[in-house]
Amino acid sequence: MKKKLELYIHIPFCVKKCEYCDFLSGPASAAERSRYVESLVQEIYDAGNEYTKEYEVSTIFIGGGTPSILEEEQIKTIGEAIKNSFTILEDAEVTMEINPGTVNFSKLRSIKEAGINRLSIGLQSTDDIELKMLGRIHTFQIFLETYKMAREVGFSNINIDLISAIPGQTLESWKKTLHTVASLNPEHISAYSLIIEEGTTFYEKYTEDGKKKQKDVVDLPDEETERQIYQITEMILQQFGYHRYEISNYAKNGFECRHNLGYWERKDYLGIGLGAASLIGNQRFSNTRNYQRYMERESVLEIQEHIEKLTLGDEMEEFIFLGLRKIKGISLSLFEKNFKRSIWEIYGEQLRKFQAEKLLVIDQDRMYLTQKGLDVCNAVFVEFLDPLDS
Repeated sequence: MKKKLELYIHIPFCVKKCEYCDFLSGPASAAERSRYVESLVQEIYDAGNEYTKEYEVSTIFIGGGTPSILEEEQIKTIGEAIKNSFTILEDAEVTMEINPGTVNFSKLRSIKEAGINRLSIGLQSTDDIELKMLGRIHTFQIFLETYKMAREVGFSNINIDLISAIPGQTLESWKKTLHTVASLNPEHISAYSLIIEEGTTFYEKYTEDGKKKQKDVVDLPDEETERQIYQITEMILQQFGYHRYEISNYAKNGFECRHNLGYWERKDYLGIGLGAASLIGNQRFSNTRNYQRYMERESVLEIQEHIEKLTLGDEMEEFIFLGLRKIKGISLSLFEKNFKRSIWEIYGEQLRKFQAEKLLVIDQDRMYLTQKGLDVCNAVFVEFLDPLDS
């Protein structure tokens, strides 16, 4: 019986780099995009030869960048390469990220014909001033047109991405965004809080803790507003029938993102494309981020970098801090099955401490963070590092 594998395909192009974005992406000419797709397709075929005997694909995620910037024929070519190279389960979840302003009815139809059955649309806000602040290329009206076209083409599984704590954002504008988006009834909503990342335009304007570096920039929401935004998000989305299943993700029943759940549950995944990361067994590695080196490679092995064989301690800590991102947490019996040791033997001190502080609940076989624990999750996660050294 073949093992399950998740595929991630990276498209490192966009129309314009957003102010907050630290992803491996940027504008490129049509000729550069065409050459990249040729190289990417060859990598897909090479990877298929390497992995298809042992694995069958359960989920695929085509991300970026902005994958929908590609031409229809390029999208079809990538889809055909994946189908011809891998054994794909009949019920596989196949997601593609798209941005408003980069698709029309014809392209959306080509995306569906290429085998994509789930869209993730990068809206971020329903407020045009906030969108401009983020450096997005679209307006809310353009998003609405994109969303309507996607429904007309037949997409029945759509995620909408949102960002909170945008410069100039208020509690009321965030409430309006949540109500407006939830009223559209997408199957999934991702609601991330803005993080100031090094290497971004925002990093030149703000410190990591949100203070202004330049006098003429708009203030970020203060700490109290951020706290209120965080608290009301789950409450409002629950009213529209969404349940929170991960720190930043909400879904209608049965529409949780299977691909992302695979990351948090440490399932094997293979990254294809410039800079794409992989986890196969106990080994993590990533492709080179150097465009020229990627394009000139002769084999997939030539571009693999940062190859790390995880220790037992590494795997244990990842099992904990990735698994605790899920609202339902982790299984104690699965920990013992995977690592041949009781979780109490390794983490007993931390578990008793967090139970006493009401940050963590252990209910029969499940261990999960309380609401208070989710609020300070990073502080909790750090306590589970280096388990075999403690």
